[in-house]
Amino acid sequence: MNLGSEPSSPPVRGHPGYGSFPDGFFDRADETADGLFYGQPRLVTHIDDRAIAAVGELYVRLGITGVVLDLMGSWVSHFHTPPADLTVLGMNPTELDANEAATRTLVQDLNLDPTLPFETNSFDGAVCCVSVDYLCQPLEVFDEVARVVCPGGRFLCTFSNRCFPTKAIRGWHLADDAGHTEIVAEYFRVTGPWSTAPVIEAVLPPGFGTDPLFAVHATVAAAA
Repeated sequence: MNLGSEPSSPPVRGHPGYGSFPDGFFDRADETADGLFYGQPRLVTHIDDRAIAAVGELYVRLGITGVVLDLMGSWVSHFHTPPADLTVLGMNPTELDANEAATRTLVQDLNLDPTLPFETNSFDGAVCCVSVDYLCQPLEVFDEVARVVCPGGRFLCTFSNRCFPTKAIRGWHLADDAGHTEIVAEYFRVTGPWSTAPVIEAVLPPGFGTDPLFAVHATVAAAA
């Protein structure tokens, strides 16, 4: 992990899907290395208890179980019952070590290296909770998830209206809640292969006395 204070090198936008987004969309107010920002452990939750419970309920409803990858994870993975085998990939080793649901953990900055160090078809499903807004190379990451998750497995992204503002991408700040779901849905549309169109859910809409919770998910297609 790079803990230096120098800015991260700007990624090369080789993926054709980036043509769907305007210039500067993936810039951030703080372009210093993410390892510096995330170097201090934060053993806190970033959504309230009702939203956390809704994440777990969604995992149950969508059948996220078996061998599962938790991307950009931390010390809590929000499963009501942990899957049989859970790999948690995140930024802070102290946070990851505290995750009692994890079978194994891995420290990796996906904004520096979006390539997942796993064999093809390694997982039954993958999740990313309240972190997709920080990805600077999301299309490469989504392609990688489609590679490492078995056909028929699901990739589920959940998010609210909270974030670390200096580390969220500029395009996220320019969108409202509905816009956020469309951003993530577009990540699915221009990557893959996915066997289904992205499904958008307002799991906990705003105005109900809790943190809102939104979800976007799709299923991996079989190889052609």
